Amino acid sequence: MTMIQNDHELRDALQSLTAEQQRRLGARFAQGVAHLCNDERVNRAIATALREDPTAGELEDAFKAARGYAIRTYTQCGKDTDWLAQADHFVAAAATAALAPESTPETPPADNKTERQNRAWRAAVQARMAINCAMMESDELTEESEVGRQYAIANAFFAQG
Repeated sequence: MTMIQNDHELRDALQSLTAEQQRRLGARFAQGVAHLCNDERVNRAIATALREDPTAGELEDAFKAARGYAIRTYTQCGKDTDWLAQADHFVAAAATAALAPESTPETPPADNKTERQNRAWRAAVQARMAINCAMMESDELTEESEVGRQYAIANAFFAQG
């Protein structure tokens, strides 16, 4: 496989993944921004999503924990300019995207092959949103570094086979 160097190549590569692979790669994207999250349940949800052998119940519990936190923090987005609180929300949204079950309002019944339904792509976008929010508080973060990090994660994932 060629090395992923842009979003078009990333999206195309993600379409070949199974739902389980999407979950694990999406969790890797979420893990990269987990330091911006203040909720231990979200971090545990990401850890569950990263595992190769979680039970269906563990995945459901992790999804509910991440989604509950994302919903709770969504109401804070836009109320003020607490950019780190908004970054926190988007980390939970990235974990939620990675853990989304086969059929939810977030992922309608399908095989998750379309870009809109692809767990890994949705997690990548949410992780980028977390970085964008955090950038408002830090000069050390850049969107380009997050995008490059995601390409490196995806390249390593595909190299593992």
